[in-house]
Order: sequence, then structure tokens, then C-alpha cells
Amino acid sequence: MKNLLSVVMVGFILLLSKQGLTQEIRRDTGKMVEYRNEFLDSITVVADSFREEKEEPEIKFKMDLSGYDLPTSPDLYTIYWHNPPISQAHSGMCWCFCTTSYLESEIYRIHKKKLKLSELYTVYHEYIEKARRFVRERGNSEFGEGSESNAVTRIWRKYGVVPAESYSGLQPGQIFHDHRQMFEEMNDFLQYVKENNLWNEDMVLGTIRSILNHYLGEPPSFVLVNGKKLTPLEYLEKEVKLNLDDYVDFLSLLEKPYYQQVEFPVPDNWWHSSEYYNVPLEDFMAIIKNAVRNNHTICIGGDVSEAGYNAHAEVALVPSFDIPADYIDEHARQFRFSNKTTEDDHGIHLVGYYEKDGKDWYLIKDSGSGSRNGPHRGYYFYHEDYVKLKILSFMVHRSMAEEVLAKFKVAQ
Repeated sequence: MKNLLSVVMVGFILLLSKQGLTQEIRRDTGKMVEYRNEFLDSITVVADSFREEKEEPEIKFKMDLSGYDLPTSPDLYTIYWHNPPISQAHSGMCWCFCTTSYLESEIYRIHKKKLKLSELYTVYHEYIEKARRFVRERGNSEFGEGSESNAVTRIWRKYGVVPAESYSGLQPGQIFHDHRQMFEEMNDFLQYVKENNLWNEDMVLGTIRSILNHYLGEPPSFVLVNGKKLTPLEYLEKEVKLNLDDYVDFLSLLEKPYYQQVEFPVPDNWWHSSEYYNVPLEDFMAIIKNAVRNNHTICIGGDVSEAGYNAHAEVALVPSFDIPADYIDEHARQFRFSNKTTEDDHGIHLVGYYEKDGKDWYLIKDSGSGSRNGPHRGYYFYHEDYVKLKILSFMVHRSMAEEVLAKFKVAQ
């Protein structure tokens, strides 16, 4: 009996040992690397050539990707139609570039029409509306370069939209957008207005238009389509033909009540929109997964400043030294949002997916400069865990979220 007990104990110990070996937790490591953004450097060198001082290389702590089997080509992905990536260059227009790209994909999905629309027409009028609110709120309103996806549909409803060829926002011979001086002039002017209580809306908006016209050109009042003149609102109705009410925005923030429409509490939501559908993280991810498996793309936005975010490798991962994958939940998201390690940095367009080892990788179309430093200019590969932890919001066609929307108290 004693010998039998000894044999059983030895077998049990061997079994535990074997399980321990097969369930070993992967531990990621990091390293200090020089921050490089060759694309941005290449378009800045001429403008900044007069500067005499030399900046020291910026060193950042980044995840060591050595030995990882990462997706290295868009060819691995199920990809949905989208216009090729373009650069926003020196500007804060990511919100408009990604949403315009998304809505172009929607036009193709619904009508099989390939349109390229003007982002700058929307940006121009967004600045007008920002300045208008700045005056009406006596300077207590955010005036910055950023905004949100639902700003695009809001501007389209009021001003319409035009094809890209009719309004580029570029001066003759200008290749890349550069809004640094333009924004500085507008912001300095508005701060002067605030300091001197010059709250004449017509005067302020007239000056803002003058600055925008100087740098971007005056937007067209009509466009020609098949020899026929159309106003921007008519172009929206007759050529774009999207029902803008079909596009809804989702959040997953623990600080807000679930299954209610809430305000997205970030500076770029400068008009304080409270139309965001706040859902538990499980629903948030389920809508994304459902959409990409049903021929839909998605416009997403969130944080792009993590150690696992690598522009040259074109990947976005969550390293284990940040948080193990099994611990990513709504509390982890909220903790990072509350302490501002997750911020509303950047808007991008999710255009495809690839399933590997039971997890999704998402193909991301990106207008930011960082996306042009790898071999696939304008694209990133985001791991599902990164989206789960660091993406704060997304816009999608409401048909992809009908079951979730039915849970909301307010009638849809």
C-alpha cells in the first residue's frame, strides 16, 4: 500500500510539472530605442533648415519584438475596399481623414461607387464652427486642431461635401499639408479677442475665414458633375447618398452608465456631444468583430503612445510588462483613461482583419506620419488586445449593432 501511494504521488507531481511547463506565461521584455520618424523628418527639413540648434535623439522605452511571429503583410488579411492611404502631414486632421476614408468605404459598400472626397472642405468649416462657439462661450470653448468622427457627419449635414479634386486645401506646388502657421495665427487672434472682450461674431468669423482662405483657399460654392452644377449639399444628397443617421459612435467607459448615451469627456469633443453609446467592453469588442466579419470597415480612435506601438515594425501590441492579456478588462481600460495613460490621441480606419492563434489582427489605414516609416506606407497591424485596452471609441453603421442598441433606454 505504501509503495502504491508513493507511485501515485510521483505521478501527480509529474503531472503538475508537465502542466506548469505547458502553461508558462509569456513574458515580454523592453529596450531603450532612439525615436525615429523619417517621413516627418523628410517633409520638415526644408521648413526648418534655418534652425541652427541641433536636437539630441529622443530615446523611448519600447517593447523588444525580437523573435515574434508578427503579421508582416496586408496580403494575410481579409480587406475591404478603401481609397489608398494619404498623409495628413503637419496637421491635426486625423479625425477627418479617417472618418472621410470610412464614409468613402461605406459609399462603395452600399452603392459600389468609388469616390474620393475632400477632407479639407470639412476641416475648413469645422474651424468656422469652433470659432463661432469660442465667441458664443466667451472663450470657454476648446479651439484646437483635433476633433471627433461625428464632427464630420455634423459638418456634412450643415455644409455638404465636395470631391477631393475640387478642394485640396493645398497651394499651387505644395505637396504636403502644413497647418502650423495657419493654426497659430487663428489661435493667437482668438486669444487676442478673449483678452480684449471683442465678442463680435461677424468680425471674428470674417477674420478666421480670411486666414483659412489665405492658407487653404476659398472652398467652392458648387461643383460640376457630368456637366451639371451641384451645391455641396446637393452633392451630398445626389452623389454621396448616405443616410448620415445610420452612423453611430460607441464608447466603453466604466465611469459612465452603460446602455445610455453619454458625453465623450475629451478635449476634442469640443462641442460636448452626448450622443455616444456607452457599452460594456464585451459588447464593444463584439460589435467590432461582428462588423469586420460582415464586410464592414470601422472608424476607430484612441491611444497610440504605448511601448508596444512600433511604427517601423508597423504593429500595435500590449506587452505583458504593461498588463497580461487575460487581465485586460473594463477596469484596466478605465484605470488608464482616468490616469491619462490612455488618451484620445489619434483617429484611424480599420479596413480588414486576420485571425491568428485565436485572436484578431486588424489592418489599420493611418494618415499619420508614423505609418509611413515601415514597408507598407500608410498601414499598421493592430492586435485585438491593443484595441481592447487602448481604443476608446468607434463609428460604425448601426446595422452592425442592432442587438446592443436595443438595450438602450432611449428609443432608437
